[in-house]
Amino acid sequence: MDFRDSPEERDFRSQFRGWLTEHAPGEPIPVEPEARAAFLLAWHRRLYAAGYVGLSFPVESGGRGLPPTYEAIFNDELGAAGAPPGPAFGHIANAIRLHGSEEQRRRHLPGLLSSQVRWCQGFSEPGAGSDLANLSTRAQAVEMNGAVTGYRITGQKIWTSEAVGADWCLLLARSEPGSCRHHGISVLLVPMRTPGIDCRAIVTASGTREFAEVFFDGAEVDAANLLGRPGQGWAIAMSLLGYERGPADIGWVSRFARTLRLLEDQARAGSLRTEPALRAALAKAYVDLRALQVQVQRTLSSRMDGSTPGPEGSIDKLLMTRTDQSLHRAMMDLRGAEPLLEDGLDLDLYFWSRAQSIFGGTSQIQRDIVAQRVLKLPRAGK
Repeated sequence: MDFRDSPEERDFRSQFRGWLTEHAPGEPIPVEPEARAAFLLAWHRRLYAAGYVGLSFPVESGGRGLPPTYEAIFNDELGAAGAPPGPAFGHIANAIRLHGSEEQRRRHLPGLLSSQVRWCQGFSEPGAGSDLANLSTRAQAVEMNGAVTGYRITGQKIWTSEAVGADWCLLLARSEPGSCRHHGISVLLVPMRTPGIDCRAIVTASGTREFAEVFFDGAEVDAANLLGRPGQGWAIAMSLLGYERGPADIGWVSRFARTLRLLEDQARAGSLRTEPALRAALAKAYVDLRALQVQVQRTLSSRMDGSTPGPEGSIDKLLMTRTDQSLHRAMMDLRGAEPLLEDGLDLDLYFWSRAQSIFGGTSQIQRDIVAQRVLKLPRAGK
């Protein structure tokens, strides 16, 4: 497989690199949560206005219709320029693109891609842990004259990213009474300002308010807000998670590359500790990142025929977790006590890296998926 740029890809890379030189923010990302959110939102809108969001989306869905490899080039150049990451909503946008009705795509995709409308994803629950199929939030069908006219939602979601300030939630709920595990689950598109929804920010150990718990107390939505068919929720969720676990689809690669670039620059300038063990840790982070970048290129290349992510995405997620944790562990060792004593994002990034092996499906779950669905190995005990 040849990972070198084609002439068209080389032209795109050059154009985007030149655009970044003129338009990438020169100031650091703010530390204060609200200022940081506003800073990134403005950056994402600038990227969209310049035509750099939705590169691989079909033209009829608001994208540029380019091959998926252009997403990797986009991430490469963001990281190389030390620019802030791109928007991380590809998983939600692809779920609506692939499973939504024409009306839902027309209504929701433009605002999502342009970052004019903000979305969150309501999957995790307090009683389900990392076992998504154990969710208990209910979406009771509301009927009139024998026809389903809406859904009444009752339950609780937790660790919902960006829920505070979100306009809509892509919600996974159990819509068929008496169903269990993967069956009887549906996806609803829920306006966050619907009466009966209470969103409460979770303050993390590092003081961020990125996550929230969301309570649904009889919140009602119209039947037209159902994504796909009733009971199709599990299949849609697996499709969405395939994109969410893809480091290129949600911009992780560029974030890692940006952090590594900063560490390399500071090490060369002599402002970091450079004992042999720490230099080896930084080298390991570099190798982990390069392995991840090559795997991402391989994954995106396999989707050149228009296919959607499959269980192989779990390999990407495992490599992404390894890179995140080795990189930010090296960062903490190289910078000594500075992240603990000074304001900045370093401590946030380190804490976040520790959670990488839990959110979006734990590393244990990813290994099970690779063993059973990629390598076709039998389940334990069988």
